[in-house]
Amino acid sequence: MEERDVRFVRLWFTDVLGFLKSVAIAPAELEGAFAEGIGFDGSAIEGYARIYESDMVAHPDPSTFQMLPWRTEANTARMFCDISLPDGSPSFADPRHVLKRALDKASEMGFTYYIHPEIEFFLFKEPVLPGVEPTPLDTGGYFDHTTLGDGTDFRRDAIQMLEQMGISVEFSHHEAAPGQHEIDLRYADALTMADNIMTFRVVMKEVAVSQGIQASFMPKPFTQHAGSGMHTHMSLFEGDNNAFYDASDAYRLSRIGKQFVAGLLHHAPEITAVTNQWVNSYKRLAGEGEAPSYISWGRNNSTALVRIPMFKPDKSSSARIELRSLDSATNPYLAYALTLAAGLSGIEHEMELPDEVMEDVEALTARERRAMGIRSLPRNLDEAIREMENSELVASTLGEHVYDFFLRNKRAEFDSYRRQVTAHELATLLPRL
Repeated sequence: MEERDVRFVRLWFTDVLGFLKSVAIAPAELEGAFAEGIGFDGSAIEGYARIYESDMVAHPDPSTFQMLPWRTEANTARMFCDISLPDGSPSFADPRHVLKRALDKASEMGFTYYIHPEIEFFLFKEPVLPGVEPTPLDTGGYFDHTTLGDGTDFRRDAIQMLEQMGISVEFSHHEAAPGQHEIDLRYADALTMADNIMTFRVVMKEVAVSQGIQASFMPKPFTQHAGSGMHTHMSLFEGDNNAFYDASDAYRLSRIGKQFVAGLLHHAPEITAVTNQWVNSYKRLAGEGEAPSYISWGRNNSTALVRIPMFKPDKSSSARIELRSLDSATNPYLAYALTLAAGLSGIEHEMELPDEVMEDVEALTARERRAMGIRSLPRNLDEAIREMENSELVASTLGEHVYDFFLRNKRAEFDSYRRQVTAHELATLLPRL
């Protein structure tokens, strides 16, 4: 910090819904923060505490130290924090702690959990006003190679800023919808990746503001265009060996890998309220734009919930599975804790993988899907909440505090949503009734 003339240190953590929280301290206070933490009012943070138990302490994690490249007028660094109670015990409301608990269980089973997300988002021409449909920054389509323009400049500047912060990028390209872009982050362990995703969102928004535009991770801002997902590639390693790889298998997928997929498929309905936590998330999961709405798996099937990529079938380190339901507005700590818990449940209970689905699942009739044993994902947040309410896996993984708060918050969100009279109703019913 002295070498870089750091003037401010921002301590970051998230609330239960995945919104970033921050407090800035002077460099002189950092030694005390490492030793004792920084106290704050937990009752003022969404989902953290009740009024009569509000004292909480933020402990910065020095391994997450990075400079903020956009704060050049006064050099500023950031660190993520772990949250504790005054007695030093971990706060069960801290999403980072929820993920750490899940990773500890995987470690006890001999596994390390690795993640590679494909993060989609929209860019709009100007800051969006409430109730006004946004204007996409460009009119490009999937993988379009456009001449130098605002979208190309944005991705270049954003990727440079990510890499300045130690976040490696594998690919970037224009996505299917106008103004929609995708940046894929290089594999990392799940905790590092969850931190990286939170940083990614901040970087996208900061770069957008600096260019007079707006970045959004809303799952489905346009009725007529595809929504933004966060397809996530996952693998388990035992030391240096990929536990998902089996050279003798037709899919190059080991028994552990198949059991992990079976666990994801089995528990998919009950974890969806977290992996797709907003009422708007279910507009994306409505069967368009290659977003899954049914529970199946396959290799080259973009309508499947879980896909087995076969880009490099004989490279053991590349063996992985891809979960396609997550959207980029999820809380990554909670979402990755639950996907890991679901997969480990498949391993623990030696679940059998159902038959691969090669057909376009969306094109099948309801009777055909029933005959094939293909279940539906929840069709809206209300259905997802009802599945989550009956889930022992979700309750034990999130912990009682986060589980109860999340359900209360999501019930309130859906109740507010279902009372709204929409423009669609006014357009279709008002002239006729």
